Amino acid sequence: MSGPILVINPNSNEAVTEGLRDALGGFNLPGGPAIECLTLKEGPFGIESQRDSDSVILPLADLMQSRPDAGAFVIACYSDPGLETCRSVVPQPVFGIQESGVLTAMARADRFGVVAIADGSIPRHRRYMARMQVLDRLACEIALNMTVDESARGQGTFARLAEVGAVLKSQGAGAVILGCAGMARHRAPLQAELAVPVIEPTQAAVSMALGTLLAG
Repeated sequence: MSGPILVINPNSNEAVTEGLRDALGGFNLPGGPAIECLTLKEGPFGIESQRDSDSVILPLADLMQSRPDAGAFVIACYSDPGLETCRSVVPQPVFGIQESGVLTAMARADRFGVVAIADGSIPRHRRYMARMQVLDRLACEIALNMTVDESARGQGTFARLAEVGAVLKSQGAGAVILGCAGMARHRAPLQAELAVPVIEPTQAAVSMALGTLLAG
């Protein structure tokens, strides 16, 4: 059997990691690879700027190199920090949740929308999507304008997600991506509220990792 899929939360907020564990509970298949969610202790409490994103690249690469037993890695931050660096230093497949989430959304709908954590995140996300050459499939990206911690534990998070999701849908989004790992616990109720596919990108990345490992 393959080694575990290591899902690494690059911020140091354990509440975000706990939300990922809950969201990925159904992905532990009998006879399949284990799914292990880890918190990068060296990371900032929330990745909310380019500097925050850049600061976790070397610690992420070091952590992956320390786990030769892993079957695959998932970087559970929507900026995909260090994706190319990590792929260059470990032999296992490495999946970024923005790349995986966007590819999954495009498999579900012609145009997709993104719920960002803050306005400052949107240019970073758009640069990434420009490199992927998928901006023509983006209907709109709108920010919650709250912290990563608030997205994971805030009282009014779901109401704000529903508000933003409705606007994305009105702008032509046939699928909605949750653009921060902290939003993971809200995927199912938000999909029921919006009546369109809601993509939790860490689930999307783990699905790709599972498929890769199960295919051998």
